[in-house]
Amino acid sequence: MTAFIKSFARDESGAVTVDWVVLTAGVVGLSAISFFVIEDNSNTLMQAAGGAVAAENDF
Repeated sequence: MTAFIKSFARDESGAVTVDWVVLTAGVVGLSAISFFVIEDNSNTLMQAAGGAVAAENDF
């Protein structure tokens, strides 16, 4: 049993796949966080611009 565990620990097949999965998950997570930050700020900007346009009433 210990020989199997040592052999399993030394085996590196699939290590690149794990790296890509971790990198992809990190990119997706950062993209989601960035989207929500940008969404909140852009909604605030749109509301401020809409208020400024509505306050002009020069038509």
